[in-house]
Amino acid sequence: MSQSANAIVYSSTNCHYCAQLKQYLTDQGVAYEERNIDTNEEHAMQLQGLGMMSVPVTVIGGMTILGLNPSRIKKALAAIS
Repeated sequence: MSQSANAIVYSSTNCHYCAQLKQYLTDQGVAYEERNIDTNEEHAMQLQGLGMMSVPVTVIGGMTILGLNPSRIKKALAAIS
């Protein structure tokens, strides 16, 4: 994860929910690193290593969040501040 990113977002190219999640994070001022599983096999393998098979998945600190879940995202961000 880059120094300025607070979150890692695993996404895929044509995922509507992924686009919503990234827009939500942007609107909230949350810096994130996107890891597209369609364009990078290593990112797909990392996602499987997390025990996840679908996207979007957000990793913040030690918390792995499936889908767009604002309450869990806020809780995870509060835990790392």
